[in-house]
Amino acid sequence: MYNSRLIRHLGSFVATLAILALAAPALATHGGDTLINVGSPATPFSQNKQNEPALAVDANHPNVLVAASNDNIDMEACNAGDPTTCPFTNGVGVSGVYFSFNSGDTWTQPTYSGWTARDCLGPAACTAHVGPIGTLPWYYEHGLVSDGDPAIAFGPRQGTNGRFDWANGSRLYYANLISNFGTTRSEQAIKGYEGIAVSRSDDVLGAAAGDKAAWKAPVVISKQSSTTFSDKEQIWADNAASSPFFGNVYACWASFRSNSHGNAVPIPLIVARSTNGGDTWTTTQVTPATSNSQASQPDGCTVRTDSHGAVYVFGIGTPNGSKTTGEVLYKSTDGGLHFAGPTFVQPVVEPGTIDPVLGRPVIDGVAGARADLASAPSVDIANGAPSGTHATDRIVMTYVSGSTATPHVMFTESTNRAGSWSTPRSIETAGDRGLYTAPAIAPNGTDVYVVYNAFTTPYRTDTTSPRSLVGVVLHADSATAPGTATGAFTSLHRGAPGDPRGTSQNNLQGEFLGDYVYAVATQAYGAAVWNDARNAADCPAIDAWRMSLETGGSVARPAPQQDCPAYFGNSDIFGGSYADPTP
Repeated sequence: MYNSRLIRHLGSFVATLAILALAAPALATHGGDTLINVGSPATPFSQNKQNEPALAVDANHPNVLVAASNDNIDMEACNAGDPTTCPFTNGVGVSGVYFSFNSGDTWTQPTYSGWTARDCLGPAACTAHVGPIGTLPWYYEHGLVSDGDPAIAFGPRQGTNGRFDWANGSRLYYANLISNFGTTRSEQAIKGYEGIAVSRSDDVLGAAAGDKAAWKAPVVISKQSSTTFSDKEQIWADNAASSPFFGNVYACWASFRSNSHGNAVPIPLIVARSTNGGDTWTTTQVTPATSNSQASQPDGCTVRTDSHGAVYVFGIGTPNGSKTTGEVLYKSTDGGLHFAGPTFVQPVVEPGTIDPVLGRPVIDGVAGARADLASAPSVDIANGAPSGTHATDRIVMTYVSGSTATPHVMFTESTNRAGSWSTPRSIETAGDRGLYTAPAIAPNGTDVYVVYNAFTTPYRTDTTSPRSLVGVVLHADSATAPGTATGAFTSLHRGAPGDPRGTSQNNLQGEFLGDYVYAVATQAYGAAVWNDARNAADCPAIDAWRMSLETGGSVARPAPQQDCPAYFGNSDIFGGSYADPTP
């Protein structure tokens, strides 16, 4: 019999060699796009529903990318039970994860074990059970459900002396929403409706290969009351060795505190930090809880650090006394212990028309894709990771602002650590109507990449006219000299268009594309992920029913698997990697 400890050491050694080999300069950048959720089926709905992507690059091994999304791969089919309903199956998670070890040229989607309904295809009602899952492991075993809204980041690992060092290896952090697996109070693992938890892996090769043991147990980081709905979290690890707080991890989210009363207010912004690799967390309420007609606290937050360890937390809100909605900043210079602010960065015009049935703003047309957080800021900082050397600490921000007719993809930047900001400018390609966007800047600040989703058709007042959604990646050179502006943006890639009418909420009442897209940058290339509808099939029966909901008609509710094309609902995550065009 072989010595099991020796086998484990050999496996670790082989994995280390593989990572070192993959850490070579990123040369394989194909320039087109590719499917990220390669393990998810094209049919039936809602197993074919993937949206709201996130992306992270290991700064110390820049060929290693990890993506995430809301992935319904393990849900029951509509035909299980009542074929006109397509519910989220109780207890089944949706936090998908995908791995690339060649700068995003190819991807793998692992299979683990957990609570699944992927074989509940009907006609009998669904009975979920333990089996194969295509989402994060270890949630069912801890009385939790992974509920998506993914956010991911890489940071360094601690050594036995407690110090963080890239020589110790890299740690992947995956933050997501969580709810209780159990339905009775005695079975509850958390209080409230939705919380925030963080999963971690020190072995991305093992995690990509489906090794459940490559993931640590999830750590709940939000403080919950019986009425709390924690939402829209983001996570970041201080990944520049020059920082005095190197290795700290930060997460931010909005805490909707009165969800049980049909009224979400008050909604303070919460920031959590960990100084020990995510084992334990402390939380700080960064903003007041005030939410009224005169003020609203930042939602749709994002968090980043510069080469000096300053923490920047951005969101969209209306600070007290301003009466103007815009991008808002809170900043910490002591490793997340205290935050100063708010600083009002830029005003925005939130796009979208309130759909009377969905009760939410949409940009593409009636029963369309929600646009609640289109104006939320997405930010990146040239912090010189992994060493901090050659950092410019230039901050780049993108967001969508404008009327429903002309929602623009806006770009602004700061060259003095958020002391001042450039005049915002629209950067979308002519004819594009922006939905979601994200920037990335090279660690030394020389190149900026921007990804966005956009509609290329005008707002539709009917559901019969075709609609078109596209993913776009832009690039611009960014001068490193302080006070100089980033240059003109040019198009690196336009994805294949798709009709978003073929995407769907699980209740079928409207389209669904989630709330964000994502980008990362290294010294050699930029990479991006976006929501994609090219493989989604429009369903005339669904279109007619959705319109009848708007007009008060009497169209019968369709059964998707009987009344629609097979690929109805097949939204995907596409992405690509793009070599610096001006090295």
